[in-house]
Formats: sequence, structure tokens, C-alpha cells
Amino acid sequence: MNCGFCAKINRNTMNIKQRAGFFLAAFLMLGPALVFPQSGAQPRINGTRITTHLTELSEFGKNPQGGVSRLAYSDADLKGREYVIGLMKSAGLDVSIDTAGNIIGRKAGTDKSLPPLLVGSHIDSVPEGGNYDGDVGSISAIEAAQALRDAGVSLRHPLEVIIFENEEGGTIGSHAIGTGLTEKQLNLVTNGGKRIGDGIRFIGGDPDQLARARRKRGDIAAYLELHIEQGGILDSNKINIGVVEGIVGIKQWEVAIEGFANHAGTTPMNQRRDALLAAAKFIESVNRIVTATPGRQVGTVGKLQVQPGAYNVIPGKVVAGLELRDLDEKKIDLLFKLISSEADEIGRAAGTKFSFTQTNAIIPAPTDPRLRTIIDQAAKGLGFTTRVMPSGAGHDAQEIAPIAPVGMIFIPSVGGISHSPREYSKPEEIANGANVLLQVVLKVDRASLD
Repeated sequence: MNCGFCAKINRNTMNIKQRAGFFLAAFLMLGPALVFPQSGAQPRINGTRITTHLTELSEFGKNPQGGVSRLAYSDADLKGREYVIGLMKSAGLDVSIDTAGNIIGRKAGTDKSLPPLLVGSHIDSVPEGGNYDGDVGSISAIEAAQALRDAGVSLRHPLEVIIFENEEGGTIGSHAIGTGLTEKQLNLVTNGGKRIGDGIRFIGGDPDQLARARRKRGDIAAYLELHIEQGGILDSNKINIGVVEGIVGIKQWEVAIEGFANHAGTTPMNQRRDALLAAAKFIESVNRIVTATPGRQVGTVGKLQVQPGAYNVIPGKVVAGLELRDLDEKKIDLLFKLISSEADEIGRAAGTKFSFTQTNAIIPAPTDPRLRTIIDQAAKGLGFTTRVMPSGAGHDAQEIAPIAPVGMIFIPSVGGISHSPREYSKPEEIANGANVLLQVVLKVDRASLD
């Protein structure tokens, strides 16, 4: 340390006690600068900058409830994308939009033979969503690049900050990179009213050249994503960082329950074939079976359509939606077998018939065990408490997992609230997560996962 105050001290005349007192005072005054210099080998996240950028991003699609409705392919989405492109350029990244519509900011590495490290998330929202889901990971990834630039640190690997398009509508942008999009998917209509193919073109992609967005195993060194937990485990247990062990598999079925519609006033109770009554028993059975089975699986009946839907008509048909989630695909299949077997029993007793049509199947995506270890060590090295936990929600990392090692970092969601204007994560917890993300990038860059 070189300062005028130090030069005035006569080291030959100082006793041990005086020297100790001086160095303690110097450390208390200058310690942070010694540990985290403004330029050099140790970059540091600027939490205030992250908060500012999150606040500015929240203006695009802001709704009266205090949240955001920035649906994929909307005008608000387009303006939000323009905003983050500006942040990327300010962070020294070369920005492009791939044919799938994903925004990619790239910084060259010192070793041209190495594949890139990817960090990022998404900025599109659900209708009447919050300001943290996706945004925290996206802004923090850009901040990590900015921190590296501010500190004058170059990575061996190229660094790519990626903002995936349309995560909330089915992880479309990451799916295009991982496994590709089908013509059927391109023709699906989003919540915003556009076909996905038209939406991709609207945000600067090219749906006719989607193959160019695909990447294969070996093209990506690792993908890292910081995200709010969207549940209440970390917050309720006062834990700083969640180390995600994997993203659950999700299977969904449309359940048709056929009864017989008849006059509600003239049909005796013991002669009814009430499809809704059978559906009620089915819903209770799903909760009971899923709860009674050991593990962390969840099961939900979140959709119910009753036909004909009149006060004076016994329901003749009900269409329900069944969803099961777990890290173990075999567990999901076992639960479905138990549920469908009990549904048959309910049907026989009620004079109704159950039929199941699978509508969606997303396989579980374990995170890379090496990355889990690095995330845990980085968090603890910064003085944070950690917990290994699954992700009950789907994420872009799930789509990248088949082609590259993936790691996810969770930070607490206050009250476990998400997909709501009341969604909130504290600024200091966001900064904690961003610092862990930055340290993991540095550690992976040095160690590699080859």
C-alpha cells in the first residue's frame, strides 16, 4: 500500500502494539479496496446498477397492478429487447439476433479454440406478471459482463450473454437452440395473438432459417442461469442461495369424464351418472395419491370444463387437466398409473367413463454435478448459506441441458410469490446471486468442464 500517511511512520520506533493498531485502522479504512480493487483480477457486481436497470426495464409493459404484462412478440417486448440490447452494448458486448429471435451479446475470449460460456435468461412475462421472473437473470448476466469489463478481466472462453425469446410461451427460443422448432410449433398462436413464426420475424429473427440457430453438443462450454426461486423455501428458511439439482419433468393429460346429461329436477339421486361428481372424486384422489407417495413430487388438476354447464342439467361431460411434476420420470409414470387405476374404479362406481390423452411431456433435466459443486463453493466462499433443491418450474436451462452442462442459481422470492405483480426479491439478495454467478463464471473459465 502506497500512501503519504504510511510514509510518515517511523517503522524503527514503532512498538508491536502501535504497529498492530495502525494496520488495523488502515484495513478498516481501505479493506474493501484491498479485497475488491476497481481494476485488476477481482471483478465485483454493482448491485445499485442492477436495481436501476431492473427498474428501467419494468417500464416496458408496466401495468396498473404494479407488475408487467410484457408478452412475447408484443410492442412492449420489442421495446424491452431494445433496452437490453443497449445495456449489452454498454457492457462491451457485440450484439446480434439469431434466426430464432434470441439476443446474443458476445465477448471474445483469449483462447480461440474454446467454446463459449453462456449466461442469461429471458425478459418476456406472463399476463399481469412480476418484475423479477427472468429479468433478474437477464440483467445480472449483463452486469457480470459489465463487471468483467470494468475490472479489465478477460476470460479464456468467449462469453455469450443470451436473452431467450418467449420463455413463458413454451421456452421457444431455447428450444430452437437445443432441439429445434417444428412447423406445428411455429403455427401455434401465443397469448399476444401472433403465430410463433410471425412473432419470431417481428422481433428480428428468421423462421425460414431456424436451423442456423441450432447448436450441437460441444458448441457450448456451459450454460449458467440465475433465477428467482418462484417458491418460498429459501425465503422461509432464511437461506441465501439455492443450488439447483435439476429441473423437474412435466407431464400433462387431458382427462375426459363421460357421464349422462339429464334433467336435474326429475332424475333421482341414485339414478344419476354425474360426470362432475366423478370429477370431484378424481381431483381428491390425485391429491391423496400424490401426497401419500414419499418424495417431492407435485400433482395438480388445474383445469375443469363442465358440459353443458347449466343449473338444471346434470353434468354429462367434464374435461379436466392433470399435471404431474418430479425430477424422476419413473416416479411421474408410477403416479399416473396409480391415478388412472383409481379413476377407473371411480368411473365404475359412478356409472361414468374416464379417458386420458397426454398433451405434454417434458423430461426432467438434471443440472451438471460439477457445476453444482462450483456454485456451492462459490456461494460459501462469499459467505452465503446454500441449499441444494429442485426447480419445480420449467426454465430455458431445461432446453439447453441435452446439449451442454447447465447450472442454475436460485435467490429467495419474498413470500414465495411469482407470476404476480406482488413478485419481489430484495436488492441485496439479487446482488448476492449476481456475485455468485460472476464467481462461477470465473471458476468455470479457469477450470473448464472438458
